[in-house]
Amino acid sequence: MDTNPVVTSNPTFKPNPKRRRPSPWIRLQLWFNTYRKFFTLVVSMNTVGLALAISGRWTYPRHYTGAFVLGNLQTAIITRNELFMRVLYLFVNTCLAKWTPLRFRLACTSALQHIGGIHSGCAISGFLWLVYRITNCFIALRTMPSSMMAAGVMTNIAIAVCIVSAFPWIRNNHHNVFERHHRFVGWCGLVSTWVFVILGDMHDPESHSWDPTVGILRQQDFWFVFIMTVFTIIPWLTVRRVNVDVELPSPKVAVLRFERGMQQGLLARISRECILEYHAFGIILEGKCSKYHYLICGVQGDFTRRLFAGVSNTSTLYTRGIRVCTGTGLGAALSTCLQSPYWYLIWIGSDQEKTFGPTISGLIHQNLSPERMTLWDSKKEGRRPDVMKLVRDAYISWQAEVVFITSNHQGNQEIMEGCKEAGIPAFGTLWDF
Repeated sequence: MDTNPVVTSNPTFKPNPKRRRPSPWIRLQLWFNTYRKFFTLVVSMNTVGLALAISGRWTYPRHYTGAFVLGNLQTAIITRNELFMRVLYLFVNTCLAKWTPLRFRLACTSALQHIGGIHSGCAISGFLWLVYRITNCFIALRTMPSSMMAAGVMTNIAIAVCIVSAFPWIRNNHHNVFERHHRFVGWCGLVSTWVFVILGDMHDPESHSWDPTVGILRQQDFWFVFIMTVFTIIPWLTVRRVNVDVELPSPKVAVLRFERGMQQGLLARISRECILEYHAFGIILEGKCSKYHYLICGVQGDFTRRLFAGVSNTSTLYTRGIRVCTGTGLGAALSTCLQSPYWYLIWIGSDQEKTFGPTISGLIHQNLSPERMTLWDSKKEGRRPDVMKLVRDAYISWQAEVVFITSNHQGNQEIMEGCKEAGIPAFGTLWDF
């Protein structure tokens, strides 16, 4: 359920012109984050394997290239599957406790937040292995049926389109273009992969003949594609048409209200067209037994300019923490503070009560005591805050272990750099790179 006119806006955060730029070492550490580490590791390992296969020093991939193609693509699909991620978060939150070393808990949170690096790395690696596979088919063109070649080329093109449509610039500036190409072209690629695999299993290149009686179910390629298909279908089994009440407290914000409560740290993907595109929003609610839950959406256009990280789900790993957010970033942050008395809220915005209305203000003031929050209204204060001073003071006085940040790109970068310099463990809003 994803509405075109009602979407998430960029939380307002203007850069501080007086702020000193951090050292190149700090910027490098933030740039080469866990996402890029995962991506580099996956692509490097596959590139080395591909180079050994091309040079002839490793013959296994030449005979079983499909396992490398489909294994990478299967991993790419699974690491972006909602069910898999829910199970992964559940495992971490259940099996890890607050008594485990803080560095270990921070590492787990970082790995979960940046698992998209595995998704991107495996997708690109699968594409490279498929190029290798198709190239070998063209070299042996006389022994390959044209139908199988056509299916392979179509699969290659489909994966290439999916990869290009997922580039950060396209995702951030033309989100619907990304959604529709990634989804519909991806489905076409899955169909052509089925055709390519079945034809490849049935064709005998030595005798140049077809064997329909071949045991396809005994081929590993079949099961790779089967699992890919299952994980592609699973998210659509959870789609529901539900009633929604819309509150418009100001021209800038819409508050969507849905029935039933749920756990904090989850995201809602909503759409008006059911199939064309979905956008992610943070959920606000007081608890699992609440009558309603809410989404805060900025009325900005037909696509979401910022994706909320589901990293809040790991808040249970920490004894005490701080949630920093700007503007509509409150939608991804507030539930953590409402449902846990050990989390502190820092919310920076402009004309907050008038912009976000009595429903959101009521949730904050009825559930959070003054010593658990800092609400900075830049319109009332007449100036932007020294955000890092707010964070440092709260981190020390609250005796926090970690800081979670939900802001726009500029705000996220400034606060993350400040926390890194101050030695404060922090996780910010994530964009796929």
